[in-house]
Amino acid sequence: MLSDPVLRPGWPATLRWGPVELHPLRRSDAAEWSRVRLANEDWLARWEPSASQPWAQRHTPAAFRAVRRRVLQRARTGLTLPFTVRVEGQLAGQVTIDNVVRGALRSGNVGYWMDSAVAGRGMASLAVALVCDHAFGPVGLHRLQADIRPENERSQRLVERLGFRREGLFRRYLDIDGDWRDHLAYALLAEDLPGGALSRWISRSGG
Repeated sequence: MLSDPVLRPGWPATLRWGPVELHPLRRSDAAEWSRVRLANEDWLARWEPSASQPWAQRHTPAAFRAVRRRVLQRARTGLTLPFTVRVEGQLAGQVTIDNVVRGALRSGNVGYWMDSAVAGRGMASLAVALVCDHAFGPVGLHRLQADIRPENERSQRLVERLGFRREGLFRRYLDIDGDWRDHLAYALLAEDLPGGALSRWISRSGG
């Protein structure tokens, strides 16, 4: 059975700490997600995969519901863990562990975006820290990789603060914002942070 929990340990899940809550994508998120994404086009578009449709067309409530159906189908087979991020109850972004591989590798790729309205408050790094600890704990992964464009210094600082290490450069790796873009490969292993990513976030933020 494809939806057997053995194939997707640690999912579905809700994660909370302080003002941040992460939960699986909900159908009721559609209107709020659309509003936030439309308001953040200038903030987000240059880091997003290339697409033929205009931004507004790709970020309607109906578009969210279609994406949600596809993503949750992958989640039921253990291939992805897609979280909505809420800050003080308001939808503020997403964190996803995608391309989950089991067996000897036990790895996944971390991706995230956040509303510019909460930028600079440490909420993005807190959300990513919670997901990392969940991935290394109940989900049972050993390695998380984050691939970041060299131009995206803010995102590089985020993962570096959480203990990710730069491992190399992927040339013309992903089709982003209309062209094939280089990406820096960052990785975090379960044993890199014995106390966990949240503990590191707290120690560095004074939370």
